Amino acid sequence: MKGLCLLLLLGVLLLAEGVLHAAAKQFRDVMSHGRSSSHVRSHKKLHGWSPDQNQWNEKLYPFWEKGDPRWKDCWRGGKVVARLTSDSPALIGSNVTFTVTLQFPRCQKEDNDSNIVYDRNCRNDSSDFPDQYVYNWTKWIDDCGWENCTSNNTHNVFPDGRPFPHHPGWRRRNFVYLFHTVGQYYQKTGGSSAVVSINTTNITLGKQMMVVSVYRRGHRAYVPVATASGIYVVTDQIPLYVNLSQKNDRNASDSVFIKDSPITFDVKIHDPSHYLNNSAISYKWDYGDGSGSFISNSPISTHTYTLQGNFSLNLTVQAIIPVPCGPATPTPPLPTLPGATTQNSTSAANKTESTTPAITTIPPYNLDSPTSAGVMEDTPDGGCHIYRYGHYKTTISIVEGILQVNIIQMTSVQMTVAQGENALVDFVVTCQGSLPTDACTIVSDPTCQVSQNVVCDPVEVTDQCLLTIRRAFNEPGTYCVNITLGDDASQALTSALISVNGAPGSSSRTVEGVLIASGFLVAFVIIVSLLLYKRYKEYKPIERSAKQAVNREGLSVYFNNVKAVLFPGNNERDPLLKSKPGIV
Repeated sequence: MKGLCLLLLLGVLLLAEGVLHAAAKQFRDVMSHGRSSSHVRSHKKLHGWSPDQNQWNEKLYPFWEKGDPRWKDCWRGGKVVARLTSDSPALIGSNVTFTVTLQFPRCQKEDNDSNIVYDRNCRNDSSDFPDQYVYNWTKWIDDCGWENCTSNNTHNVFPDGRPFPHHPGWRRRNFVYLFHTVGQYYQKTGGSSAVVSINTTNITLGKQMMVVSVYRRGHRAYVPVATASGIYVVTDQIPLYVNLSQKNDRNASDSVFIKDSPITFDVKIHDPSHYLNNSAISYKWDYGDGSGSFISNSPISTHTYTLQGNFSLNLTVQAIIPVPCGPATPTPPLPTLPGATTQNSTSAANKTESTTPAITTIPPYNLDSPTSAGVMEDTPDGGCHIYRYGHYKTTISIVEGILQVNIIQMTSVQMTVAQGENALVDFVVTCQGSLPTDACTIVSDPTCQVSQNVVCDPVEVTDQCLLTIRRAFNEPGTYCVNITLGDDASQALTSALISVNGAPGSSSRTVEGVLIASGFLVAFVIIVSLLLYKRYKEYKPIERSAKQAVNREGLSVYFNNVKAVLFPGNNERDPLLKSKPGIV
C-alpha cells in the first residue's frame, strides 16, 4: 500500500512537471506574434542563432499581446517607435543587414551615457520637465565591477537565461533587442539602435519575415517598449538596376530618348556586403536595334540609336564567384546536354560539390538559364567557382530631338530716351535637330552662379531652326546668358558672357560678346609686345622689301579681324542674315 502511494505521488509530480513544461512559453510563442511557425522548421541553422524552441523567461521578460493596455504605460511621456530597415534584396551567399532605430517621444533624447533625458532646447508649452532624466539608468546600476554586478543583479541575462556578454561599455547598453526569423532567434544588448547581419547561405530563396522586440531596463524586470517587423528577400539573381542618361534629354524617367545622340547605360549592382568583390563580372548588351551583342567588363556602356522607334534593351550580367572546393564524388557523370551540369550544394562552409567528374567545363554565358547554373572545379587557377546571373530588360523610345544650339550673332537695339530705360539685345540663335517649341533665357551674374532673371516663351518655327530672342538689361555690366531651346522630348543649352555698356537712357549702347580666354590672350600679347618694344628698340633705316610688305599686310589683316570679333557693332551686317526671323 505504501509503495502504491509512492507511485501515485511520483505520477502526480511527473504530470505537474509536464503541465508546467507545456505552460512555459517558448521563443516561437513570443516572437511569432500569432503567426504560424511550423513552416520554418526545415531551415538550416544560421551561424550564431538559436532555435526558437528554447524556453522564454516570462518573469524577467513579460510578454504582452497587441492591444494590451499595459503598452500605454511602458514608457514615460509617450510612445517609443522601433524603425526596422534592411539592405535587402540579398544575393544568396551574401550577408543581409538589419538596423533597428528607436524613435523616442518628442523632447526626449539619449545622452552620452545612454540615459534618456529631456531635451531642454525643445520648445513645447504643454510639456513640463520636472527632472532632467526620463530614465537615469546610470543611477540604477550599482557602482561596482562586472563580477559583483552580475552576481547581485539578475537583470544581466537574456530571456533564454544566457548572461550578457561582457562589453567595455556594458553600462551603456540598457536595451535588449531580440531578432527572430526562419525559426531561429538572435539576442543582443545595445543603446538606442542595434545592427545585426545574417549570412544567407542557409536561408531559403524568396521572401522572409524578420521580427524584432525591444525591451528596456527596469527595476525588477525588463519592460517591452516596441516591436517591429519587415520583409526581406533572398534571391539567386544578381540584384541590379540600370541608370539611363543622355545629353539634352528632357526627362530620363519617361524612357524617351533622342536619335543620333549617345545614351549612357550605367549598371548598379546591389551588393552592400561586398560579396562580389573578388568575382569576375561581365556585361552582355543587346540594344535591340540589330547592332548585335556587346560584351564588356565595364558597368558603363554607351550606344547611339540612328533610327526612330521602340527598341527592347536586354542586359545579362554574369558573376564568376570563387568558392572553396569540395571533394569530387566518385559517381560516374550523368548524361547531360553540352555545357550543362548538375550540382549538390553542401551547407557546411558554403562549399559546392559536383556530381560530374573533377574537371567541369562551363560556357562563359548560359543565357537560357535564369538562375546560377554551374560549378567549375580544378580550373587552371586551382579554385572552384559559382556562376550567378542578373538580368535587366526595358523598352525605350527613340525620337527626333534638339541636338545643339548656337548663338551666331548678338546685336544691341538702338533706342531713344523716350522709348525706355532698358538696354535691349537681340540674340540670333540657330539649332540642329528637331524644331523647338519653347525658348528660355536665364540671365545670371558673370560667374553664372546667381540667377537674376528667367524668361520663357513659346516659339513657332516652321521652316528652319533660326530665331531671334530679344532680352532687356536694366543696367550696364557683365552678364552670363543661358539660352535653352526645347521641345517635348529634348532641350539644348548654349551660353554666352556679354558686356552691356552705356548709361541707362542713352541713345546709343554697345553690346559686346566677350570671350574671357581671348580677352586675356589679347591683353597678354599687347603687354609682351610693349616689353619687347622697349627692350629691343633701336634706330634702323627705313627699308621695305617685298617680303616685309607681305608680312605687314598680314599683320594688319590679323588685327582687323581681332577688332571685328571684339567690336561686331562697328562692322557691316552679314548679308545672309538680312532676312531676320521673327523676334521672341
